[in-house]
Amino acid sequence: MSAVTPPQTTVDGAAASAARRVELRPVGAQDHPLLHRWVTSPHAVYWEMTEAGLADVVAEYEAIAAHPHHHAHVGLVDGTATFLVEVYDPAHSELAGRYAGAPGDIGLHVLVAPTDTPVPGTTDLVMAAVVRWCLAQPGARRVVVEPDERNAAIRAKNLAAGFTELGPVALGSKTAMLSIATPESFTASRIGVLAAGLDLTLPEPPLLLTPDRQVSA
Repeated sequence: MSAVTPPQTTVDGAAASAARRVELRPVGAQDHPLLHRWVTSPHAVYWEMTEAGLADVVAEYEAIAAHPHHHAHVGLVDGTATFLVEVYDPAHSELAGRYAGAPGDIGLHVLVAPTDTPVPGTTDLVMAAVVRWCLAQPGARRVVVEPDERNAAIRAKNLAAGFTELGPVALGSKTAMLSIATPESFTASRIGVLAAGLDLTLPEPPLLLTPDRQVSA
């Protein structure tokens, strides 16, 4: 999220056998208590905010809101807030200079909220929608993720979405497994096949990559 408020984005698609609806909206002040519950849940240990207070979460997402190259969104599935997604330009992040970055790279963070009533296929649907959305950003060519190398579950999910693991990279307090997906690798993946069935209509998206960081179509 940036000083230019990103518009709401809607995706209609399928997960498992039922039609599902996924929406993205910019994080707002009303979301801070919800995000605090999510990021301090034990399941979010790799988000590295389990000890954060509400004020810490407010400060974090207000800083993202003011950043021209980092956006945060709450994702809703069938009208229920279900996940948090952040997109950013790696050239303006901790990754800068730590990997072979290229114009058209889009960084991605995803956190699916804890639930007592999981619905099969939801995480696949979330990944399908957000990776396809990233690749729809103006000038985007690759999606870059850097999960903690110990996070086997998300690494497996990334592989299912067509990401290739390039190797470990030291980032702050963690060793990350740098991974990259291209439109071609995503489209050919199991989760990419799901994304192909989504009816994805994007309004004009916010500027994430400056013109010098975009790849011309």
